Amino acid sequence: MYLETERCRVRPLRQEDAGALGKILADPCVMRFLEPPFSQEQTARFVAQCLQASPPPIHTVLLRGEEKAAGYLIFHPYRGRDWELGWVLGRELWGRGLAGELTRAVSARARREGIPALVLECVPEQAATRRLAEKHGFRLQGREGDLLVYRLPLAGKESP
Repeated sequence: MYLETERCRVRPLRQEDAGALGKILADPCVMRFLEPPFSQEQTARFVAQCLQASPPPIHTVLLRGEEKAAGYLIFHPYRGRDWELGWVLGRELWGRGLAGELTRAVSARARREGIPALVLECVPEQAATRRLAEKHGFRLQGREGDLLVYRLPLAGKESP
């Protein structure tokens, strides 16, 4: 997937992104609500697994004008015809509105492509993610294990 926003570019994941992503995924603050921090080896395996999937579940996020991965975008089939949306960004980028910018761009693209809804999952403690989901029209659907599941209808009579 290729996508451009005002400040970001999204492109297909590459194995060479593992180095920059490894630094991000090693940060305990970034991984706080996800998993224990990754080693560089774990990141390389994660990237290799994602590259083998079809369609790939994650895509590289870069700041415009830069070639080093700033994080990744989660965008892949979820259940039925819905797709999951998410993002993991380096801590130095938090609080700048980039996740919202990516959410708007992916939502618009998904709507154009006829995807009926986007789903976003997070743990209840992820207050910033919950606020962002609600701000962009996602509605809480319930829980799946330890995760809250938010859904944004995009097409047909479900549209907000």
